[in-house]
Amino acid sequence: MAGGVRARPPARALAGCLLLAAALGCGGGDDGEAVVRFWGFGREGEVVRELVPEFERRHPGIRVDVQQIPFTAAHEKLLTAFVGEATPDAAQLGNTWVPELVALGAIAPLDQSIAASATVDADDYFAGVWDTNVLDGTVWGLPWYVDTRLLFYRTDLVADGPWPPRSWAEWRQAMERIRARGGPHRHAILLPIDEWQQPVILALQQGAPLLSAGGRRGAFREPRFRRAMEFYTGLFAAGLAAPLDQSTVANLYQEFAAGSFAMMITGPWNLGELERRLPADMQHLWATVPLPPPEEGMAYPGASLAGGSSLVVFRRARSPRATWLWLEYLSEPEQQARFLELSGNLPARRSVWEAGGLAEDPRTAAFMTQLEHAVPTPKVPEWERIATRIAQAGEQVARGARSLDAALAALDADVDRMLEKRRWMLDRETEEGAEAVSAVAGRAAGAER
Repeated sequence: MAGGVRARPPARALAGCLLLAAALGCGGGDDGEAVVRFWGFGREGEVVRELVPEFERRHPGIRVDVQQIPFTAAHEKLLTAFVGEATPDAAQLGNTWVPELVALGAIAPLDQSIAASATVDADDYFAGVWDTNVLDGTVWGLPWYVDTRLLFYRTDLVADGPWPPRSWAEWRQAMERIRARGGPHRHAILLPIDEWQQPVILALQQGAPLLSAGGRRGAFREPRFRRAMEFYTGLFAAGLAAPLDQSTVANLYQEFAAGSFAMMITGPWNLGELERRLPADMQHLWATVPLPPPEEGMAYPGASLAGGSSLVVFRRARSPRATWLWLEYLSEPEQQARFLELSGNLPARRSVWEAGGLAEDPRTAAFMTQLEHAVPTPKVPEWERIATRIAQAGEQVARGARSLDAALAALDADVDRMLEKRRWMLDRETEEGAEAVSAVAGRAAGAER
């Protein structure tokens, strides 16, 4: 899978690393009481306050000031704060936002702090989720909590055939059986047509690169992506999924309980929702299972998205040493377990899953299995815009507005336009690097003469 290249000179990353290391080493700015300004988003920003008293008890000279920000406003507020030179010291950051903040030079590298830490153990994290924070070999964030997507399904509606499916063909056969006995107003699977995650997951399972040339251009006419999109849009063409967007699904949980659809691809937030919203006599009728791979005999399960939120340090942190201690504290297995209790979010560290019983509960155990096969999306700042365009292309094909090949050609053209500035920046960086190498070689040759 194409990862992409950081869109700024490596020298800036090195300088940032040295600055953070110097600050951590000397404790500059931490004389007297240090204040760590932390931005948490959504419910996480509320419940993380419960973890502050113990941290402040351990570190009497540090105070943590938590600001809760709605998820809907978080991205814009971060960018506004960066422009206004008013960023916090640390923040929760959606994994797909990391490349953008790195490209802006807003956050600090963490490699030296991690290497010196007795708490942070990279091997205790899910590899795919850890990798979302790594650009060009540099670590920019610590996974805080994780999510991925897999199949939620009605056990009573898939009971008359092989289950779980071990290939796309077997999966589709199960959907066809469900549709055949369900009636005209029932479908096998819910795939909200304005979500990009489902077609992207299928593409990742095929090993499609999504972007080419180091993240410079779209790769959506590439055969592997085309196969994924053909399978996805074929589910709508066959009536196995209805072309509904999120706003037209009146009540997801009522429809699932009514059997309007037998399965859906969704994430861990729906574990608690289904436990709360489905009646008690239906709690035994739903379960989770990892996603099947494209072909029988391929490694099981198939890939899914490496999602969640990470913890980052901003370059303008007033007290870098105190800020790192706060991140290190939140990364402790004990605090990860406490955060699970408070928020319901799945912990980033494997050891917490094993100690807390998550690995034994069948519904959460499926997530652990899937997380071992989670992979990042392309690490480019433009990814969220690209992802939206992927969903639009899939919708056009599913609704019959465009042929598959026409939609993919238009998608490639649109994404190439989005990446025009990125190409210019990376090509310029490459040229400057080549000139520097040439100059060094010239000086060396002159010295030899």
